[in-house]
Amino acid sequence: MEVVICSTYEDLSKKAAKAIADLVRAKPNAVLGGATGSSPVGLYKELIRMHKEEGLDFSKVTTFNLDEYVSLAPDHPQSYHYFMFDQLFGHINVPPENVHVPSGISEDHEAFCARYEQQIKEAGGIDIQILGLGSDGHIAFNEPGSSLASRTRLVTLAEQTIEDNARFFDKKEDVPVHAISMGVGTILEARKLLMVVNGKNKASALADALEGPVTCICTASALQLHPDSIVFADEEAASQLKMRDYYNWVQKLKAEQLSKVCER
Repeated sequence: MEVVICSTYEDLSKKAAKAIADLVRAKPNAVLGGATGSSPVGLYKELIRMHKEEGLDFSKVTTFNLDEYVSLAPDHPQSYHYFMFDQLFGHINVPPENVHVPSGISEDHEAFCARYEQQIKEAGGIDIQILGLGSDGHIAFNEPGSSLASRTRLVTLAEQTIEDNARFFDKKEDVPVHAISMGVGTILEARKLLMVVNGKNKASALADALEGPVTCICTASALQLHPDSIVFADEEAASQLKMRDYYNWVQKLKAEQLSKVCER
C-alpha cells in the first residue's frame, strides 16, 4: 500500500486526479469506480478541469458507482445518481449509457444486485476504484461488521452513518436507513484502489484502516489485503498515523528517483 500525505486538500485532489487521468490516457476504455461524499469532490473538479482545458477524453470510459440510497429516485437532489451527474458526469464527455449507479428504487433489490455484479464482469472488471472513508472506518456502505467477502447487496446503515449524512438532508429522519452497496469483496476485485481522505474527523479511522488489524469492524482495513492500493490523505487526516515519517520518506525517495530519470 502506498500512502501519500499531502499538505492541503487541493494538493490531495490534484494528485489523486492525476492518477485517474494517467490511467484514462493509457487506457481510453478504462473502467472507473466512482464514489460519493465530500472527499472526492475536489478530485472530480480537477478531472473536469483536465477535460475542459487539457482534452482529457472520457468518451470510451465506463463507470460503476459504489452505492445508492434505497427509496431515492435518480433525480432526488440527495441521491448519489444526482450527485455524480452534478459533480462529474454532467461536465465531461462520458456517454450516459456507460454510466452505472446502483438503483435505489428497484422492485427486486436482490436481482438488481446480482445483475450489477454481472455488469461489472461483462465490462472486464474495474480498473481503478475511488474510495472515501467513513468516520467509523467503512468503505462504500459496508458498515462495521460487514463481511470482507461481501458482494453487492442491500444493507442497513449504521446510526453513525445516518448522523454523519444528516447534514445533507433537511432533518435526520429524512436520511434513508437502507442502501445498495458494493461489497468489500467486490471492491477488492478492482485492479487498483484509490482512497482519498481529508479532515481531522477521519484521522482515527484512517489510522485504524492503514495500521490496525484487518477486521470487519473497520472495513477499510481490507485495503491492506489488496496488491495495488494508494491512499491520498491531507495532514489532518494523517495526524494519527504512527508511520507517517516512513510514508513521507518513501515519497521523498520516489520523487528523487523520478527527478534523476527526467534528467537523463
